Amino acid sequence: MQRLFSSFAEGWPGAALLLQRVLISAITLFYGITHLLEPTSLTTKLPFLVASVAALSLLLGFWTPVAGTIIAIVGVWIFAAVCSNHSLTPIIMAVLGATVAMIGPGIWSIDAKLYGRKRLEAPRH
Repeated sequence: MQRLFSSFAEGWPGAALLLQRVLISAITLFYGITHLLEPTSLTTKLPFLVASVAALSLLLGFWTPVAGTIIAIVGVWIFAAVCSNHSLTPIIMAVLGATVAMIGPGIWSIDAKLYGRKRLEAPRH
């Protein structure tokens, strides 16, 4: 499973990845919830629901590459099929989701706790 993650950066790079995860999650959740509250059919709401669930996972840093990829795919889906007002928000979602999926979650994530490198210490006698 560890090969799925490219890095668990610490320090300033880890903080930057945390900020990037929070930013894309906030944009996606706001955009998704705004459209989920509109009185439209479930088929129109489906991509926003999928993106919102992936954004929650990304916010926690859980299955970051999968969540980022889902956000990227759904961003393109929304832009191509659903978005009629020519908003660039879905493209921003797609690009940021893809970059987080490629870079990794950073040290401050559930993924780092579950799949990060473990330090083994020799037992003391």
